[in-house]
Amino acid sequence: MAIHIRVVTPITTQGFRISADAAPLESEGVKVDFVNIDTGPASIECDYEIILAQPGTVARIVEAERHGADAVVIDCMGDPGLFGARECVAIPVLGPMQTAMGVAAMMGHKFSVVTVLSRILPMIATQAAVYGLSGKLASARSVNIPVLELEKDLAATKRALIAEARKAVIEDGADYIIFGCTGMLGCADAVHEGLLKDGLNVPVIDPVPTAVNVAAALVRSRLAHSKQTYQQPPRKTVVGYTNIGIGVESRAAAE
Repeated sequence: MAIHIRVVTPITTQGFRISADAAPLESEGVKVDFVNIDTGPASIECDYEIILAQPGTVARIVEAERHGADAVVIDCMGDPGLFGARECVAIPVLGPMQTAMGVAAMMGHKFSVVTVLSRILPMIATQAAVYGLSGKLASARSVNIPVLELEKDLAATKRALIAEARKAVIEDGADYIIFGCTGMLGCADAVHEGLLKDGLNVPVIDPVPTAVNVAAALVRSRLAHSKQTYQQPPRKTVVGYTNIGIGVESRAAAE
């Protein structure tokens, strides 16, 4: 039976992901599908929007487990709802930023994150600290293109990514590059090739495919997050979220 990995896209913009996006993420024995949240921001570019996305994201992850998914990947580098979702379900839940940073730290010495807007740079430093990887973060850089405009001129987006990745390697000492937005999906090969033209043989992490592959490996290894760390939430009254399936009445997020 195939491993079913659900990718939860924690924004409300319809068409940001389409069913065809799943095919390149699938492999032998691995089936992938996408689902958006119904309540939350159009895109995520600040901490405020991460907070707005969290309830809907957790609800979708609980739903994914109930629908038989074997693992979930959150489709945003802010990893919204990651820890809370792990408390609510037993299946593996992966945040692409935590996963990408972990892989880069394991396979290289210093990594840099190239993201969309400069306002996100402090958030990346905070994430590295939360994940215990501040010492591995060479830098965080931005291309100054909003999330929902990345695909409007994909060639220009790739050029900007290559330029910032080159600076991260030459000026900041990075030996691994991480895309800081999942909207950059599919650009890793072009950026890697652009760096190679300058003699810079530096791996480039496309976070969603990486997280999907790690999730599949965890399922095959019969591993998930520790329920000693991520214990089930206590049962108590939760007001205002029943429309998205969170609350005592639905038992979506309580033991």
